Amino acid sequence: MRPGRLITATLLAVLCVAFLGSASLAAMEVKMSYNGPADVENNAVHLYAVNFKRFVEEGTGGAVTIKLFPDSQLGNEEERMELLVKQGMNQPIVNVASFAGVAPVFPEIYASAVPFMFDSYDAAHLFFDESRYWNRAKEEFRQRTGAYLLEAVEEGGFLAFTNDKRQIRTAEDFKGLRFRGMDEGQVILFESFGASGTPIPWTELYMALKSGVVDGQMNPAMYIKMGSLYEVQKYLTLANIQYSDQFLVINGDLLDSLPAEQRAVVIEAAKKANSLNRQAMQEADRKDIDFLTEKGMAAYSPGHEEMESFRKAGQPAYVEWLKTKVGQDWLNLALECARNANEKAK
Repeated sequence: MRPGRLITATLLAVLCVAFLGSASLAAMEVKMSYNGPADVENNAVHLYAVNFKRFVEEGTGGAVTIKLFPDSQLGNEEERMELLVKQGMNQPIVNVASFAGVAPVFPEIYASAVPFMFDSYDAAHLFFDESRYWNRAKEEFRQRTGAYLLEAVEEGGFLAFTNDKRQIRTAEDFKGLRFRGMDEGQVILFESFGASGTPIPWTELYMALKSGVVDGQMNPAMYIKMGSLYEVQKYLTLANIQYSDQFLVINGDLLDSLPAEQRAVVIEAAKKANSLNRQAMQEADRKDIDFLTEKGMAAYSPGHEEMESFRKAGQPAYVEWLKTKVGQDWLNLALECARNANEKAK
């Protein structure tokens, strides 16, 4: 073959490879898995997924498409995380994981869930947007798993206390009451207030409250409404107990394989979708609280000194429990960053 023809053939081969690579990229379909039904009204994570899909597909001009798998169709929390972390490009997956999904590979995430960390939504947003804790968590998660931890997805309002005996304004008001604890951490929290805590499944909670097995529980307003707990609970204390969130995790090989422009689109889509979720969840939380009061619940928002009583009584015992799962340095960093966020948000 003459040199000119060789160069031409080589050039054609390069162009073919480039074309095939482009076609492969254009055909890329990414699976997005999460818990809960495909219901934008009642599942905040699905709302997030729908907006994330829209932003990615619009931003990449269809070069990357997102196929949604709600209702844990790709497996439970740990199975989905294992698919994402271990399968590489064989499984191009985006996953919205709860603490149950993230903690087995990164238990330090629990340091972001200490009760009464945040005074407001703004403080929680600052913490998960720019704090040293969050930046370190993302770096550490990447090093351990090879995957990217991108966003703390807002999935509901702050957890609130309810009971049917008396209005709780300070930690002292808990004494002698019996509360349902969702897990060991909640039981320890209630005991630190002088109440008792009993593990009861969500499916049995309504009857446990109605029959008097327990006097109260803690959940976001949306769950109190969803479970019709207002029928068996009189008092609602809006104490900003814990920020309700899940976490967007993306397969590392997938994100790294994208051209820089498309990678930037995906990262920006994650933020934009979360911004919409934050707005929607705060509006929904206000409406849900109004709904609960219209149904007869008496709502109370503790002041600064009253919130301090909850922190002083509840945080030390909870932190001691967390030390069995999370290093002291992570806890100290998270609490320091939360204090800074609270001050900045004022």
